[in-house]
This record gives sequence, structure tokens and C-alpha cells, in this order.
Amino acid sequence: MADLKERLLPPKPQSAINIRDASYRPSASGRQPFQGMDLSGLKKRGQGLRSWIRVDTSGNSQIIEVDKFTMMRRCDLPARDLRLLDPLFVYPSTILGREKAIVVNLEQIRCIITADEVLLLNSLDSYVLQYVVELQRRLTSGVGEVWQSEGPELNRRRSSRGFDYVYGSTSPDYLPFEFRALEVALEAACTFLDSQAAELEIEAYPLLDELTSKISTLNLERVRRLKSRLVALTRRVQKVRDEIEQLMDDDGDMAEMYLTEKKSRMESSFYGDQSLMGFRSNDGLSASAPVSPVASPPELRRLEKSLSIARSRHESMRSSESATENIEELEMLLEAYFVLIDSTLNKLTSLKEYIDDTEDFINIQLGAIVV
Repeated sequence: MADLKERLLPPKPQSAINIRDASYRPSASGRQPFQGMDLSGLKKRGQGLRSWIRVDTSGNSQIIEVDKFTMMRRCDLPARDLRLLDPLFVYPSTILGREKAIVVNLEQIRCIITADEVLLLNSLDSYVLQYVVELQRRLTSGVGEVWQSEGPELNRRRSSRGFDYVYGSTSPDYLPFEFRALEVALEAACTFLDSQAAELEIEAYPLLDELTSKISTLNLERVRRLKSRLVALTRRVQKVRDEIEQLMDDDGDMAEMYLTEKKSRMESSFYGDQSLMGFRSNDGLSASAPVSPVASPPELRRLEKSLSIARSRHESMRSSESATENIEELEMLLEAYFVLIDSTLNKLTSLKEYIDDTEDFINIQLGAIVV
């Protein structure tokens, strides 16, 4: 009977733990380990190579194969930030400023922006490809045009609300690379949502007018589906608007997003330290070993202290002045697209109010019929 039972049971995997083995030691909690599953392959899950589109500051693009942990080290990002870019997960719109990168998740545009490059997961989505093409065109030519999905009505609204007054038709050349890439992402998301709202308007108002003139089950069902789409779109627009407004209200977050300035400060500090080490070595001092205050001449110590204080004061003044100016530049950039997305939200709010008024009118009509 025991032999028959052994033949019917499935073979035990190699990684299964033999509790009867003399080398086995139970855990401190007294729980038995999970048996019968090979967990050796789970550790490698999510570590495979992913295809990324890379666009540099000159507008050149290439396809690179990078695994998750290499990308985390490359951009100095935690794993939770990379999850925002995974198309398998659905996250609300987010713009995160990190030490060396800006993580952007705006509708279809999900990318990592650094001071030197933009990285997007390789996708066949038309909006992702349009983003890459538009970013390349602006970086190479410097001549801006309106996003491809914009219509004449949106162009008139942009001009009337000061878009061309603030930046012309695109970001100016003096903006750093990361802000120009961020602007293209904001423009893509805002104009996409605005076009969605415009399509919903074109469909909604004739349908509501038809419902008021002819109350039928078919028309009521069509309005119900339209209202569901309106609620979902309003939620997405509201999230983008809140994200932009939250950034504009926090000077620290905006200063954190100025990656080019932070990179230049780090490089200047590094080269300053290198020049000081070279000055020491030219005077017969070892650049690799610490300088003893007893053995150093008093004049050299005073000179080093003066140079250090002067350099720190200069960097502090330059950092504070440039941070204030750059925050204003980024705030103007965000405000321009805040105006656009706020206009889209007002459009959807007006449509929602029109639907509510139509429902009230229909209820009054039905109530009069019952009476």
C-alpha cells in the first residue's frame, strides 16, 4: 500500500525541504516552511531587460536594453518610482522631482527626465511616438509648433489666455533641457485631455437636446453611458490639474526639479576640490593624505581657509539667486498649462451642470404626466 501511494504522488521538487533531514532546523517562530514549490525562479522575476527609448540633449534617439536595477542606479530612483512607468499598472497622473531625475506619469506619457536624457519605455503607442518626434524636433530646430492634436479652437484659446505671450509657441531656448522635455509632456497630456473633452461635448449636447424632446429608453441609456464617460474624464483632468497646482504651491519641489543647475553645482564643487588638491601637491604636499595642521605652514592654512570660505559663499549666493530665478521660470511654465487644464475642467463642469439640468427637466415632465 505504501508503494502504491508513493507511485501516485507527484515527484517532490529538488528545492523542497526535507523535514526529516538531520540538517534541517525549524525557524525560531516554530512555523513549518512552505513545501512543494520551487522559489528559485521568483527572485529573477522583474529583473529582465526592458527596451527603452533614449533621447539626449541634441535630439538623438536610440533604443537601449536595460534591466530594472541598472535603471535604478542610472537615475538614482527607488523601485516604487519605476512602477509608475510600467504600462501594466494603472496609476494617477504624477510628476515627481528626485535628486537626479524627474519622473513623469501623465496619461500615455510615462518617462524619466534627467539633465542629459529622456528615457521612455519602448512602446508602439502613437502618443508616445509623437512625444519623441516632437521633443526631437524642438531640440534640433528650436522652432515650436502646436501639438499635432490641437485644433483651431484650442489654438485660439491658447492665444487668448496668454500662452504665446509667456512662451511663444514653444519653450524658449534658454530653458534647461529637463524643463523643455517636461513641457512637451505637459502639452501632450493637456491637449489630449482637452481633445477628449471636446469630443465629448460634440456628442453630448445634441444627445441631451434630443432627450428633452423625446424621452425614450434608448436615449436615457445613451445619456447614462455618456455621463459615466464624463465622470471618468473629469477625474483624470482633475488629477492633472491638482498635480500641477501642487507643484506650483511648493517652491522646494520646483527647486528640486532643476537638474541642470544641481549637476553644474556638483561639477563645479568637484573641480574646485581638484584644483585645491593640485595646489597642495604643487607646494610639495601630498594630495592623497590629510594635511597635518602642525606640519603645515600658517600661511598655507590661512590661504586654504580663505579659499574655502570664499568658494562656499560664492556657491551659496549663486545657488540662491539662480534658484529664485529658475523657480519663477518653472512656475511660469506650469502656470501656462495649469490655465489650459483648468479650462478643460471648467468645460467638463459646465457639461455636467447641463446634464443635471436636463435630468431635472425630465423629472418635472414625468411628474406632470403622472399627475
